[in-house]
Amino acid sequence: MRCGLGMIAPILVAAWAGAAAAGEAVIVVQRSPLAGFRHYDAAAVWREMKAGDRLALAREPENNHDANAVRVLWRGRMLGYLPRSGNGAVARQMDRGASLEARVAEIRENRNRSVRVELEVVAPLRSRQ
Repeated sequence: MRCGLGMIAPILVAAWAGAAAAGEAVIVVQRSPLAGFRHYDAAAVWREMKAGDRLALAREPENNHDANAVRVLWRGRMLGYLPRSGNGAVARQMDRGASLEARVAEIRENRNRSVRVELEVVAPLRSRQ
């Protein structure tokens, strides 16, 4: 199932890794495996990563292969991309200036490299004051 900020249901509201420590709730926008694992630095660093690690997201609108491309970085190293099949909602929200965050959701030992790193993209819920 693909989730996006444009979908009304189901929206998962959860206390999530970094947000839980700050007492913030978040909307889980997307949970997906990392795309491009073997083409970038993920293969070299995935054993150093752990669930909860913060990831940086960067839009790449001029990408020749995907106008909705969203790069995923860990400690400044390019890991890969959000999967093309589910990156549209995240790309649109980033283009509109939405405050999205990403974290490593799970690291798996698996012969299938395309499922070794799973990530979550979330939108923090800010209380109105």
